[in-house]
Parts: sequence; C-alpha cells; structure tokens
Amino acid sequence: MGKRCPLEGKVIVITSGKGGVGKTTVTASIGAALALLGKRVVVVDMDIGLRNLDVVMGLENRIVFNIVDAVHGRCRVNQAAIKDRRIENLFLIPASQSDNKDVLTPDGVIRICNKLRREYDYILMDCPAGIEKGFENSVAPADEAVVICNPEVSSVRDADRVIGLLLAKSVPPKLIVNRINAQMVERGDMLSHQDVVDILSIELIGLIPQDDQVVISANTGVPVVLQKDSEAGEAFKRIAMRLNGQVDLPIRLPQAKKNLWGKIGIKFGIRR
Repeated sequence: MGKRCPLEGKVIVITSGKGGVGKTTVTASIGAALALLGKRVVVVDMDIGLRNLDVVMGLENRIVFNIVDAVHGRCRVNQAAIKDRRIENLFLIPASQSDNKDVLTPDGVIRICNKLRREYDYILMDCPAGIEKGFENSVAPADEAVVICNPEVSSVRDADRVIGLLLAKSVPPKLIVNRINAQMVERGDMLSHQDVVDILSIELIGLIPQDDQVVISANTGVPVVLQKDSEAGEAFKRIAMRLNGQVDLPIRLPQAKKNLWGKIGIKFGIRR
C-alpha cells in the first residue's frame, strides 16, 4: 500500500476477535466524538451479510448503496456515504446484507480506502467478529487498530490472539476496556482494567464504564456522546481526543457508585 501521506486521512480498524463486546457501538461513538472535534469522519461497516452499524447510528432508512457497491464500482464512493443529520462531518458507509464475506478482497478494500483517505480525516473500519476473511479485509488498509476488550477471561484471551495477528501485519494496536462495572471490580468479582492491561501489554487509550445510556443510544440511534449525563459518552470523547493527538490526556477510572446504605456503612466502618 505504501506509506501514508501526512495530509491524507488515517484508517483505524476497530476489532476484538469475539463478538458481543460492544465493538459496533464503540465504532459509532468514537466516530461521532471525532466529528464533534471538527474532523471529517466516515465509519465503514465491514460485517458483510449482517449489518448493524446503520441501526446503531439511526441511519437504516436512508441506505441506497453499500461498501460492496462502492468496491465493485456500482456507485461512486461518495454515493455510498450517508451523512448523519445531527453531527456535522459524520458519514456512514453501510455493509451489504445480501452478499457473503467472500465478495470483498483485501486489495479491493485497500483501493476504496485510498479514495476515502482523500476525503476524510478518519476512516473507522467496524471489523466483523472472528479472525477470518472479514478480519483480513478490514485490517488490510489499516494504519492502526483499536482492540475492544471486556474485563472477562474469554474476551481477554480472544483479544490477545487478535493482537498477535495485528502485530504480525505491522498494524500497531491500542486498547479500550469496555463495560467496566466498578462495583464488581471493587468486590473482586470482575477483572480490573490493570489486570487486562498487564495481560495484553499494549497501550491503553480508554476505559468505558457500564452505562445504561449506551443501551438506550443503540436502541434509539442517538449517539451516546450527545447525552450530557452519560459517563460512557464522556469517556468516548476523551478517547477521540487521544486518538486525535492529545496523548497526554489522563485516562479516567470508572468509579463505583455508593448508594445511601453503602455511604452510611463507610461512615461507620461497616463492611459487607
């Protein structure tokens, strides 16, 4: 592919290995947060045959063309890009539901991403679950990767496998730990983010607390970064700032919320 020109957009693949870790929601949220920083952003759904990113972004009713159409020349790349109505400079290229994963090749995806680099500051590739054809296609054009991991043993194991594959392809990975329940971590019932970082040994760029607003956002198609009372939304904004160059920005640790009886127990030295 050759070295990327500094004036061209950056391709970032969002991956995890296993499914169900919140990868699509993370992709949509980081894309929205980068756009709020004034960057021109396109998020690309690479999950051929399924397609969920459009629903999470509330754009499912506006699809005409998709990434397969763009790669195979059935439309221009800008015809496949759907503009978000709420956030300036945010676009989506959806996946195809009627094709299978074999319809794309790494070379085809690289070619379309090279066109996107000239139009956008950031191209976020929402990688499908697994480490087969969809993974290969999504990683092929990537300058760097963001690995999403939940604080669960199975998720950490799959993330470790994916990190090895990314390093073998010279795609530098960064880590986001998602769905952290601070109360469970405090009780020792969930891995801490430090446990995950110690095992995976890659750069940490963000910690996302478990937040009901994320579920509401995914169901309503309203970006969680637009919710003023969302802790996860604030975490995504800080991740976007770090990806955009503010590498010295501190990472906030999710805090356990104390209910009234918990606060009384702490005040009087009572432990459950």
